[in-house]
Amino acid sequence: MNGPEIHVEFAPDLAVFVQHNLERRLATDGVSSLGHVVESAGVPLTEVGTLWVEGREVPPSYVPAEGDRVEVRTVDRPQQVPGAPLRFLLDVHLGTLARRLRLLGVDTAYESKDIGDPALAARSAAEQRVMLSRDRGLLRRRELWAGAYVYSTRPEDQLRDVLDRFRPELRPWTRCTACNGLLKEATKEEVADQLHGGTHRSYDVFAQCRDCGRAYWKGAHHEQLVAIVERALEEFAG
Repeated sequence: MNGPEIHVEFAPDLAVFVQHNLERRLATDGVSSLGHVVESAGVPLTEVGTLWVEGREVPPSYVPAEGDRVEVRTVDRPQQVPGAPLRFLLDVHLGTLARRLRLLGVDTAYESKDIGDPALAARSAAEQRVMLSRDRGLLRRRELWAGAYVYSTRPEDQLRDVLDRFRPELRPWTRCTACNGLLKEATKEEVADQLHGGTHRSYDVFAQCRDCGRAYWKGAHHEQLVAIVERALEEFAG
């Protein structure tokens, strides 16, 4: 590019996208929007809260001029997503995060197969779901309803970051971790076909998914799940 040169300062939280080079001079083509310039530098607009030029806020459509000093700020937390109940869509790489969000009662759709970026973006728009992904290319798709980058590779940190950023309502033990359906109380007789000998003898309290029919009870891993729920409620409930 040989158009206007601008000076851009990125917020520290965006360091992962710009190789920790938070201040840089960028040459523009004179016609592209500031939003396009920022994304070309590696930062998805889903991670940008506001753009400031010479001390005034501008929209992503603003076309930079020679010598502009640009400040790229991160999204405010908790982030408000207008226009629909808060719900999520996760790509194939975030299965553990999806199950933990469902454990907490958060409406979370998940694609267990790689259906491709266009299909994911289309589902996000059709169902008005926030797309969570570590795929920057996916988050740059214009047809997304809304999106957010998942910064960590550790499920514990991923969950905490999503809860801190969006503060969804937590209703633990109300959703199926397998399909996202809502749970109902069930009798032993209603789920008997899913119980093996030891389970049938040892447990009397069950829940069942209204959609897929999967049965739930307080089995061997229940204490681990309780710990996840209690940590989330302690920090993010209310």
